[in-house]
Amino acid sequence: MRVRSFLVVGLAVSIAATSAAACKSSGSKKTGASKNLVIATDLPLQGSNKDTSDATNKLIQLYLDQVGGKAGDYKITLKPYDDSTAATGSWDPATCTKNANAHVANKNEIAVMGTYNSGCAKLEVPILNAAPMLMISDANTNPGLTKKWNPGEPDKYYPSGKRNYARVVTTDDFQGSAAADFASQDLKLKNCYVVNDNSTYGQGVATAFVTQAQKDGITVLGNDAWDSKAPNYTALFTKIKAKNPDCLYIGGTYDLNGGQLVKDKFNVLGDNSKVKMLGPDGFTGYPDLDKQPESQGMYVTFAGLASEQLQKQGGAGGKLLDAYKAKYGAAPVGNYPLYGVAAVQVLLAAIAKSDGTRQGVISQVLGGSGVSLAADQCVLGKEIHVDAMSGDVNAKDISVLLEKNHQQGFLKAQSVQ
Repeated sequence: MRVRSFLVVGLAVSIAATSAAACKSSGSKKTGASKNLVIATDLPLQGSNKDTSDATNKLIQLYLDQVGGKAGDYKITLKPYDDSTAATGSWDPATCTKNANAHVANKNEIAVMGTYNSGCAKLEVPILNAAPMLMISDANTNPGLTKKWNPGEPDKYYPSGKRNYARVVTTDDFQGSAAADFASQDLKLKNCYVVNDNSTYGQGVATAFVTQAQKDGITVLGNDAWDSKAPNYTALFTKIKAKNPDCLYIGGTYDLNGGQLVKDKFNVLGDNSKVKMLGPDGFTGYPDLDKQPESQGMYVTFAGLASEQLQKQGGAGGKLLDAYKAKYGAAPVGNYPLYGVAAVQVLLAAIAKSDGTRQGVISQVLGGSGVSLAADQCVLGKEIHVDAMSGDVNAKDISVLLEKNHQQGFLKAQSVQ
């Protein structure tokens, strides 16, 4: 999943919300004949992420229908892939690897929108790099995919020495630090215990929180991993209770037994008026979490702009959300579906400007002039730029959400230091 200002040098490409023809560039060579291309999505379609992933695919297809399924001279078809299994209830390493090989083998596939989970991306990107083939994520937030983070990162994901990965969300070094600033400045918390799910994503966002919390004067009482297969966490929280924390930060994802973790936190440490509970975007977009009485009062950060605010703002994003609700009778689940569309907007802009080859698409996004979406056309309601060198986006937006009345409502936009 999920997580991080970069300037784009040269000519920026904009994409109209109603016509992909606006993405055409006179500088690219075209055969003159229409060409059929496939863009894939690679998301967990089973388990607790299912609702958000299904909504993402539906919203992308709705957008493609609105622009006539075209990017310049090219006819675009959407092909969804599932990177989860029923057994895991979440993304699965073997399935991610299998999907990556399938993307490469499908010669009509031009690029991939995904993945949702950073750990899955770290398996797929090197395989796609050899093709080469572009992946652009709506939700990966681990810094190591694009910048120095853990040993060997990010270079080890790009064996060819050239980048083939980009994203439209900010990263966990910003998300974790923004949560710590909120805990210190807004909630006035002094003593926080941190737990993480021991995943690539969870460890990264927990580390970022710990680093900034200490700078903010918060005492970090501990940082323990929780076992996703444990039947309960009573012993863990009994140990934490002895430290007398006023805050618990959960670095991880809800689908790794987060429901039991939240329940046991409530039973041992008390509700969120006693010990504040904060979490990252790994705890957004889960109807089961919203239903839990123990989750009420929890603060959650989202590495972007909340759909609730974009809906109120109107513009291209608001109009698309209105169309989705009119068609399906309800808003998309979670905040990431609109980011999935933003990633596709970048892809369509790059495809329209390209020669219709995989390398041609990569060259428009990375190593060249880069891609920009104008504020009045981007579904995120602001101008965004994908940096041609790193693949990171210039927007460093963090939203703070509050779990209340069994839904996560927008509380505030948190500034990023």
